[in-house]
Order: sequence, then C-alpha cells, then structure tokens
Amino acid sequence: MSTNPHPDTADTFTEIAWPYQVLAKASAHVGADPTEARLIKFTNNAAFALPASGLVVRISGSSPVAHRARTVVAVARWLAEHEMPTIRLATTLPQPLDIDGHAVTFWKLVPDTGPQPTGHDLGRILRRFHALPDTSADLPAWNTLGMIRVRIGAADFLAPDERVFLTKTADAIASDLDDVDYLWEPGPIHGDPIIGNLIPGPDGPVLCDFDSTCTGPREWDLIPAAVGQLRFRYATDYHAQLAESYGTDIRTWSGFGVFRRLRELQLVCSALPTLSTDTRFLAQWRHRFDTLRAGDLDAQWALYR
Repeated sequence: MSTNPHPDTADTFTEIAWPYQVLAKASAHVGADPTEARLIKFTNNAAFALPASGLVVRISGSSPVAHRARTVVAVARWLAEHEMPTIRLATTLPQPLDIDGHAVTFWKLVPDTGPQPTGHDLGRILRRFHALPDTSADLPAWNTLGMIRVRIGAADFLAPDERVFLTKTADAIASDLDDVDYLWEPGPIHGDPIIGNLIPGPDGPVLCDFDSTCTGPREWDLIPAAVGQLRFRYATDYHAQLAESYGTDIRTWSGFGVFRRLRELQLVCSALPTLSTDTRFLAQWRHRFDTLRAGDLDAQWALYR
C-alpha cells in the first residue's frame, strides 16, 4: 500500500488495460524497455517507472489533462534552468508524444534513496518557487473554479440535485472570492503542492506534477497542506511543518475560509471525470460529497484508493 498522503494517489490497477497499451506503444516509439514497468500512479494520469531505462513515463488520462502537456514540458524546462529541486525531463526524447490521443511525457527516474520528504521540505521549496522570476512559458491564469465547473458539467452520472448543489457551491465561492484581501501579489504557482508531490531523492526531495502550474495567488499553494491536515488528519502534521518553514500559517489569513471551501470542492470534484466508467473511488466520493453538502467541517475524509 502506498504511504504517500496524496488525495488522488492509488497503487496498482492492473485491471485497467489502456495505460499499458499506450505505454507499450510509447516505449516502442522511443526505444525504452517496458518489461519491468511499475505503475506508480493512476488517476487523471497514469505514471509508470521503467527501471531498465531509468525513466518515468506519464500518460494523460483525459483530454483536459492532455492539452496541458506542452505547458507542463515548458514549466519543467523553466524550473531546470533555475536549478530548482524538481523532476527533470528526459531531454533526448520527444516531448510530449501523442499516442492514440494521449499525451505522453518522459522523465528521468529519481533514485528512491533519500529520506522521506517532510512539510519543512515542501515549505522550503515553495519559498524558492515563489521567489523565481516570471517564466517565459505561456502559463495559464489560475482558474481552479473554472476547471471544477467543467467537471461538474461533464459528469453525466450526477443526480440533478447533486449537480445543482455543486453548481450553487461554485457560484457562492466565486462571489466570495471577489471580496478576498490577498497577502501577496500573484505570480507563478505550483498549483497542487502536497507532500505526495515530493519525491525522495539522493540529494533531497524533488517536486513533481506541474499539471496545475499557473499564474495565480501565492496563497493557494499553502492551502492544500492546511486543508489536507483538517480533512485527512495525517499522523504527521505536514501543514505545521510547512508553515514553520515557509514562515506563514495560512489558516490565520482572513481569506482562508473561502479558499478552504474551494479546495474541498476541488477534492470532491477531482474524481468526477472517471466515476461514470470506473467506480473504484465511488464510496469515498459519496462520503466526501455527502459531508460537504451537510456542511460537516469535522468529517474525516480518506484517500482515493
């Protein structure tokens, strides 16, 4: 079982055939060896470790994810230019590659030989990230709420009253965001900096997963750890560690309540694109939805497994 406290992490789903089919085609295209491939993540993307080739192959699972692949590649190159502690692209391979409509990217495999990442690591890396000069990459504007709305609209399994509730919740958050008094000027942000997006490495943890990287409020990058501690109640308080290292406890900010609701709505809607055809996460989705609709701020959620 995975120990990464990532709200969208699962371990192995060998009953799902298409990621393996895409992996075989992508590996053949670039001459990689998939014989010992290990599935390390499968939610909106599938990620495989290929130890024999020293690669991680990342495969988009939906069109909204696939269209961001070129931005992800540009962000990765920008971060490498500034020597950030982040995962690195396999520079000699085509990026991204299109296989049967799935965007495929290739990354250097990070040897899992370092200590497990901490919230202190995450806070330190975020401070460096937020201090970087603006990137020349064409970053999208922060639009978490817009992406949530797209998922709500496309989720054909939702009952009418469920769709109405989620839509009205999004509308209320949008209205409240207009009145938020921000702490800092906006700029490039990671977008989803959770402890599960830090990989232990021989020279220290490195940050991965740039699908949500955009230009937006720096405050948003401090929200996932804070809400994660409230909802998932990790044995280790990663948020407290992050706050100490970064120098700000975002829970004391006047806008935290609005941003918490936005993050929780995102966590409820994150699995919507797959639930109509893949019911592995349905029980946990139902628990999250029901407690959100009930206004239960104390309910504990579990990871998608």
